[in-house]
Amino acid sequence: MSRLGKKPIPVPTNVKVAVNGRSVQIEGPKGKLQWEHRREVAVKFDDAKKQIVVERMNDERLARAFHGLTWALVKNMVEGAAKGYEKKLEIVGVGYQASIKGKSISLRVGLANELVREIPAGLTVTCPDATHIVIQGPDKQQVGQFAAELRSLRKPEPYKGKGVRYQGEYVKIKPGKAATK
Repeated sequence: MSRLGKKPIPVPTNVKVAVNGRSVQIEGPKGKLQWEHRREVAVKFDDAKKQIVVERMNDERLARAFHGLTWALVKNMVEGAAKGYEKKLEIVGVGYQASIKGKSISLRVGLANELVREIPAGLTVTCPDATHIVIQGPDKQQVGQFAAELRSLRKPEPYKGKGVRYQGEYVKIKPGKAATK
């Protein structure tokens, strides 16, 4: 049995929750999120206690699997609508830089052409300086996905460490050919 799935999810006072059938809608200061859960679980909102309870319909394997998953996704939605999520990327390399042009971000990371990616709706992307990117939004999955897509354009290479990495990410630097002699 999911230990976390049994716990109720507290809802902050500045967040509105609406549960209509299988649809869960959460609206807060950082944004509005909507999700439709599986029929193996039930999501109920107690307005008096300001908490969300996730229950499963039976003890079948699929219901047990979706119980904890649904609880985690709803909890992330509440936290995202209240506080939001943030990922920070840093660009390492001589001449490597990022800039925002309208609704797209362009990266110069040592390739012949500038790499341009559209910023998804619902996300806020800023560049405090040319070598840092900050991605913010209410949807945890969308923030992480866009950060991973930007990182995949030029992953940190193991010899000099050049590329796009998460802030604070450790890149193990390998010794080159000269170290073997």
